Amino acid sequence: MARIAGIDLPKNKRGVIGLTYIYGIGRSTSKKILTSNGIDENVKVQDWNDDQLSAIRNSVNEIKTEGQLRSEIQLNIKRLMDIGCYRGIRHRSGLPLRGQHTKNNSRTRKGKRKTVANKKKVTK
Repeated sequence: MARIAGIDLPKNKRGVIGLTYIYGIGRSTSKKILTSNGIDENVKVQDWNDDQLSAIRNSVNEIKTEGQLRSEIQLNIKRLMDIGCYRGIRHRSGLPLRGQHTKNNSRTRKGKRKTVANKKKVTK
């Protein structure tokens, strides 16, 4: 089993897809890593030899991934909230921050619906 950046890559996946299991590496970055090391992107992870694996590890170590990247993103969000800009306020209140409408959608950010009961009418 290939272990890169603290992540166990799935053995039966192609190399391009397997590298995307690492946080911070997408399809285009994984293609660049494999082509720069002279590895075919259709070769499965289990078929990589030790030399190829060490070359990929070295390439991945140059990129900010996993814990480093997560902490940087969290610091950026905290900075936005501290300076009180629009995006920071939206982060703080748990609402979408890229201009989406919130009347009907945005359930992912807002969470489960909170039903508010109507006032009952008084009958005479």
